[in-house]
Amino acid sequence: MSAGHGGAGSAHFRHEKYAEFGGPDGGDGGKGGNIILRAETSIQTLDKYLPEKTYKALPGSPGTGRNRFGKDGEDLILKVPVGTQVFDRDTLELIHDFEEESEVIIALGGRGGKGNTFFKSATLQAPKFAQPGEEGEVKNILLSLKLLADIGIVGLPNAGKSTLLSKITEAHPKIANYAFTTLIPNLGVVKRYGDSFRYTLADIPGIIEGASKGQGLGLSFLKHIERVKGILFLLDGSKLTIREDLDLLRKEMESYDPILLTMPFLIVLNKTDLWEGEDDFTKEMLVEFNDIGEIIPISADKEIGLDHLLQRIDEYFFNK
Repeated sequence: MSAGHGGAGSAHFRHEKYAEFGGPDGGDGGKGGNIILRAETSIQTLDKYLPEKTYKALPGSPGTGRNRFGKDGEDLILKVPVGTQVFDRDTLELIHDFEEESEVIIALGGRGGKGNTFFKSATLQAPKFAQPGEEGEVKNILLSLKLLADIGIVGLPNAGKSTLLSKITEAHPKIANYAFTTLIPNLGVVKRYGDSFRYTLADIPGIIEGASKGQGLGLSFLKHIERVKGILFLLDGSKLTIREDLDLLRKEMESYDPILLTMPFLIVLNKTDLWEGEDDFTKEMLVEFNDIGEIIPISADKEIGLDHLLQRIDEYFFNK
């Protein structure tokens, strides 16, 4: 991306009918436009920046006679999600980390050149020169999104993460009965107690074995877990491999960054409407998982157990 060049100053002299000795009256050039990145919570993805593209801010206009200054170039404002990290593409140095709604100048516009009026002095009555405008900064940057959310919903593909998010928040993620329906994280806001208490939930795209090594969606989603305050492990309760699924999720998280396993978490068993002998099955699950953590059985699709789940999230993660 390139900030705008500054406009050139003017080396102009007065040329008026009754002004015998017209002096210098060249104005300064305008400043080039800046390139600004602005983080907003209403933006959720970096999709619009996927094609590699050059962004340019407008240059400043040149100065003119009669000491008229050139117009400043308009800033170019690019909107990104909160949680976006900006890196120098060449050195991979972190330039800025948007942890809240804010904006930062990424490339500074060039200063406008001084007109010849500026250089007039007692010893230089008629300067015949002016400054050119400065070039704007050129930056080659890389944008990376680490989602900012209070709670991350983590599970294997088709565990029901998007369905759960759609049932307890106002988010409307894409939902279908096949793996990797969710290709980007979705955010939703949970409103509690008459809207007096809010928190954000993130539907993290499904993990598969080898994700920490880049398999499947791989590292493109694991990085989003790093910023959450707590984790909901969402497991498909209709499967016979529930414990193995949880172990796989924890293993991949540990391989990516062992500190992830130190985060507070709850285990949520989804699709309990498909169980037979629900009471006995629930007891067996409680025994099987009692060495790891609390289990909460729900059916997101049938909206069973969601009130209890929300209550436990309040109490466990926020001490409400």
